[in-house]
Amino acid sequence: MRVLLAEDSVVLREGLARLLAARGHEVVGEVGDAEMVAEAVDARRPDVVVADVRMPPTHTDDGLRAARRIRAQHPEIGILVFSQYVETHYATKLLADGADGVGYLLKDRVSEVSDFVDALEQVVAGGTVLDPEVVSRLMGGTGPSTLAALTPREREVLALMAEGRSNTAVSAELVVTAGAVEKYVAGIFDKLGLHSDQGSNRRVLAVLRYLQGC
Repeated sequence: MRVLLAEDSVVLREGLARLLAARGHEVVGEVGDAEMVAEAVDARRPDVVVADVRMPPTHTDDGLRAARRIRAQHPEIGILVFSQYVETHYATKLLADGADGVGYLLKDRVSEVSDFVDALEQVVAGGTVLDPEVVSRLMGGTGPSTLAALTPREREVLALMAEGRSNTAVSAELVVTAGAVEKYVAGIFDKLGLHSDQGSNRRVLAVLRYLQGC
């Protein structure tokens, strides 16, 4: 794998670089400021970016916002958010852009180097890796998954939603009308107990339920 590290802690950044190199992976760049990430991605073209959440210049959610910009400009590049914080707002937006090739792990919950490397490999392969605590925080206590209530077609639609497909794209993939897709999506929301007052987050919450049940 070609890995770009976006981490402002020099010690952690260097440690990750050495661990990855020791396992045969190439660290193509290391940056400590979120404003440098996009330039590094354009110059190095990594397979995956490992990004912290709280980075310079503001030390708030700069890393996650940078990750979302990379996702929009280079959807083929995997994103692994690696932080001690769960930032729900931009994490929700990142997943809304498509859950394939995205990971979010908490630093203090990764006890084995092999688990971290495995997560990177899954993200590069187009998989999704989310720490259970991250899923719990993003779902905000919306209740247990009820995927068993979905019809096979609704599960197909939800799987495509998890890939970041719009209703139009789902319609084209399944060769059904846009109106039919809207009915399937409404049925999914209803069966998963996701109400209209949850707004656009319903789509992300539905995807999280799907990922929980996979």
